[in-house]
This record gives sequence, C-alpha cells and structure tokens, in this order.
Amino acid sequence: MTEPKSTASQRLTQIKDFVTMNKTATTIPWDPDCTKFPTRKELPKIQGAPEGAAWVWGDDDYIGRLNLLTPTRVAAAAKEIQSGEIIPLNLPLNVPTQPAFDRQTFTHEIKTLAENYVYDDIYHLNTQSGTQWDGFRHFAHLPSGSFYNGTKGSDIVGPSANNKCSIHHWAEHGIAGRGILLDYRSYAHKKGIAYDPFDYYPISFEELYQCGKDQGIDIRPAAQGGDIRIGDMLFIRSGWKEAYDSKTPEVRAEAALRHGEGMEGQRWAGVSQEERMIDWLHDCYFAAVAGDSPTFEAWPTHEEYHLHEYILALWGMPLGEMLDLEKLAVKCRERGRWVFFFSSAPANCPGGVSSHVNGTAIL
Repeated sequence: MTEPKSTASQRLTQIKDFVTMNKTATTIPWDPDCTKFPTRKELPKIQGAPEGAAWVWGDDDYIGRLNLLTPTRVAAAAKEIQSGEIIPLNLPLNVPTQPAFDRQTFTHEIKTLAENYVYDDIYHLNTQSGTQWDGFRHFAHLPSGSFYNGTKGSDIVGPSANNKCSIHHWAEHGIAGRGILLDYRSYAHKKGIAYDPFDYYPISFEELYQCGKDQGIDIRPAAQGGDIRIGDMLFIRSGWKEAYDSKTPEVRAEAALRHGEGMEGQRWAGVSQEERMIDWLHDCYFAAVAGDSPTFEAWPTHEEYHLHEYILALWGMPLGEMLDLEKLAVKCRERGRWVFFFSSAPANCPGGVSSHVNGTAIL
C-alpha cells in the first residue's frame, strides 16, 4: 500500500532534521523553539482561517510571533550589548502635536492634591497618537472580517466583548530580543534618492536589500544564507521624524488632517506592498516589525489589500509605528553595527487595542 503523501513528507522532514540538526515546525501548534519554519508559500491550510493565515500557535494564542521570543533567543540577543548605551525610541507624548488620521491630540493635566506638596497628573490620549504598537485588535483581514486567530469585532466591543487578542497578553509575555535597524533614509541621501516622507513613496524590497548591503547586512533570512535570525525585530527608518522637524506646525497639521474617501487622503512613505516584500517579511520570521512613519507601509495602498492585514491579522506580528529612530541611526552608523538589544513594555490593559511602545535599544 502506498504511504499517504503527508506522512511520507513528514518522515522525510524528520530525516532531514536528523542530518542537519534542525527542528522543523510541522505539527500545529508549532513549537516556538523550532529552528526551521515554513515559508509563506509552504504555510499549511488552516480550517476556518483565511487563505495565508499563520494561526499556528494554538487556538487560545493571542501573542502571535512574540512566541518566537523564547528564553534561548532572548539570552542570545543579550550578547549584542557591547557598550551598554541606552537609547530610548519613544517620541514625546505630545509629538506629533496633531496625530495622523485626525486622531485625538494628547493633553496633560496637573492635578493638585496638596498645594506645594503633592501633585498627580492625568493623561488624555489615543494609544495611536504617537510612538505605538498596533495591537491585533487594531486591523482585521478585510475580506473575512477576522482579526488574528479568529477574533471578531463582537469580541472587541458589545455585549459579548472579551479579552481575545487584547494588548495585555503582550504585556504579560514581554517583548525583548535582538533588533536590526535598516537606515533607508541615510541610504537614500547617499544615493541621491529624493522623496518626501510626508508623501506616498514605496520603499521596494530591492531598495531595502541594497540598503542592508550598504550597511554590511544580508537581509535574507538565515535559512536562505542571510543574516536575519528567527525572532529578530526589524526597524526601518524612512525619515519621517527628520521631515517632521523640518516642517512648520501648519504643514504638519495639514498633512495629519488630509482626508479622502475612507483613510485614503493620508499620504506617507513606507515599505512597498509588493509580493516580494510580503514574502520577505513573512519568511524572516521577525518577532515584530516597526518603522518611524504613521503607517509603516507606503500609504495609501495601491493594491487590493493593506500590508496591515498580513502583518496583524494573518500572521500575528506586532507592528510598530512612529518610533524615534534618529539617535539610534546615528549611534549605529558611528559604530558600524546595526544590531542591538531591544525591549518594550506594552500597556497591561485588559481589553486594550494598542499601546505606546515604551521601547529601548541597548547597544
């Protein structure tokens, strides 16, 4: 009798793992300590999930790719600390003064408890107003209306609301590991590539590849011979903060309040949404990705999808926006090293959608 194809394939993988000393993720839920994971094109079809979903960490999983931040990987990442310099990656809470997409502005109130002796303060803010993590409740896979791991809008608001995909799950797990910076803005200046970070400009995979090469980094995943390790956290500097500092308050506000049908009036530079970019972001098995612009990907999308759908809803990969990467870029360039230890403390807010990053790089 002919052996079932899936069983034969699994046995072949076991033999390959024995020879190469790998541990391949084959059975769902995947073991985060595996050393080899399927490419995007090799993802298993998951019953009840949208096409391309990587809901592979268990039915009750709400931390997604943060599962890859295992004790072994975090301990290895700590070895990247050499000088011990601490570089916070957070914008002031009141920057930008007018957040993009007409979001609520930050206000700060001092509360006097005992004049001259005791004070409190009160923040009024939108967690999407500045340096932010987009949580898994923030953006759904639009064709299916599903957030990560089958979470629905009714799980977030309404009489059946619960804590599925709440940001507090991230806080309870913690975020720490090896960060990698791609300073595309400096590369563009060096190569004479002119663009306005406050306007639509897609950074292609090829450009990021050449940027990495210029920095001495092969941005392919280690499984393909590159320098990206499973569980790394990616940071891309597009130059948004540099541009913000160069513009008048009036121009900043006008850009943040641009409107069109839906959210399409907003225009920002960011990574392209080409298939090659999607494959790369998936296949590197980043634990998280982040940029310095309000959208991470070039906005508005010129495709039938948003990269947010893949990153958040389909893969469960934390997505950071508007991180302050200016000082980090300078320090990394001075030292000729683009890897560092990174930690973040998301808000422990049960039911929360997103959080400020509270992130720190240590060189």
